[in-house]
Amino acid sequence: MAYTMVHLCWKLSICFFFYQVVSGRVRREGYYVAAVYEHESILSPNPTALVDRRSALDLMGKNLDIYEQQAVAAARQGAQIIVFPEDGIHGFNFTRSSIYPYLDFVLHSHSGKWNPCREPYLFNDTEVIQRLSCMALKNKIFLVANLGTKQPCEHTDPHCPPDGRYQFNTNVAFDDDGTLVATYRKHNLYFEYAFDTPPEPDYKHFDTPFAGKFGMFTCFDILFFEPAVNLIRQYNLKQIVYPTAWMNQLPLLSAVEFQQAFATAFNVNILAANIHHPTLGMTGSGIYTPVKSFIYHNMESYGGKLIVAEIPVITTDHETNLESNERFRVNLHDSCRTFTSTLLDDQVCFKEQEETPGRVSEKGNEQLPPPFYAEMMYDNFTFVPVWGEKGQLQVCANTLCCYLNYQRAVLTDELYALGVFDGLHTVHGTYYVQACALVKCGGLSFSTCGQEVTDATALIDFQLWGNMSTPYIFPLLLTSGITLDFADHMGWKNNHYFMSKNRTSSGLLTAALYGRWYEKD
Repeated sequence: MAYTMVHLCWKLSICFFFYQVVSGRVRREGYYVAAVYEHESILSPNPTALVDRRSALDLMGKNLDIYEQQAVAAARQGAQIIVFPEDGIHGFNFTRSSIYPYLDFVLHSHSGKWNPCREPYLFNDTEVIQRLSCMALKNKIFLVANLGTKQPCEHTDPHCPPDGRYQFNTNVAFDDDGTLVATYRKHNLYFEYAFDTPPEPDYKHFDTPFAGKFGMFTCFDILFFEPAVNLIRQYNLKQIVYPTAWMNQLPLLSAVEFQQAFATAFNVNILAANIHHPTLGMTGSGIYTPVKSFIYHNMESYGGKLIVAEIPVITTDHETNLESNERFRVNLHDSCRTFTSTLLDDQVCFKEQEETPGRVSEKGNEQLPPPFYAEMMYDNFTFVPVWGEKGQLQVCANTLCCYLNYQRAVLTDELYALGVFDGLHTVHGTYYVQACALVKCGGLSFSTCGQEVTDATALIDFQLWGNMSTPYIFPLLLTSGITLDFADHMGWKNNHYFMSKNRTSSGLLTAALYGRWYEKD
């Protein structure tokens, strides 16, 4: 009898293991399976028109139908969590009045547990919330989505809008039983006149059994200290969910480029879901670890895209790039040995007590042409051209000096330039930037440097560094076709931040140190 029971249990275990394999649910210890969906949302043909609630629900229901299909598909592939994009359910370009029928009621201060799928009767105007909850419950998957929400307020509240209600751009997170576990109200609105900024920043996170705590913020938030950076630092978070509706801006702020840089800078995993509207420049989603990415960027075709990937759980024992200056100071010596022995002369790397190299050509005594100026990212960058097979360059603006050592395997008919900007960016948002950027120009004239470029052939070995005044530096490395590459080494040395690469995987578009000096915003 005992043998029969053991034999039966063994057979059942094998069967259960086989079920896990065929259902895609076998996972390595210390890993989890994540999904993000880049959604081509069905939009209102006239978002400024006033409609009733039923019409609004009909439109949102079409997008939710697609969400439901993708949640099922993700769960079948073993995903434990899925993230949907900002504005994916209701769309955008509303007025404060016209968006009102699209808003669900969410009580952000609600401290008790609420399962909208199981308890749909608790609050009125929660149809969208209920449907999202049921998706999570039916598919046994954690689910994060973005929607518009409303919350009445009293006129005794000094922040209460004149119409007596708050309207928020809101992320909601559900556990795999459909329980609402977190809500986040977007803090840094991007020309979103239909929504209110919450009186205080939300620092929201939720717990999972497979990867610990996930923090969440939205789109434009990623460029600011509050709440994104403060959230990560305050709660020591290592997993981030990030709904976004990001319009790509090359050469420094394409969606996948900056999402990866953020993951690398803070040593976090990011699950980023973008909206898909190529005519508006909106694409670029991915599942990012600090050293690897699974991305989707497609400006050519239409339709949504589901990304599913298994990634390692990052534990809180790991340090961030922003906290690891001492480690990088040690590693830099190895980096210098690697770089100089295979590529360039000994004077390429920083030596102790050594002056940084000036703007001289590879001949050593011939002065290069003077700097030129061109607009990039709506900012006035100072550039120097990158000519010849190899060289050493320097360019400065305000307090920031940027340095480049480079070598090309083959000279191509492409113009590159090294640019610097140290100042307050004031177009489409106000924030202080320090940037050192090696970029491919749009043509062969200096005036084309800073233009948006998507293809390149030049393979360049480089070491780029600058005397940055902020510790918040995002390493950008973008290659031909809007693909990503990773630096061989990066870090601090003698109060300079540094990044090097011994051959990009394809033609180089952008290699940049993008610094955010939050205190000067």
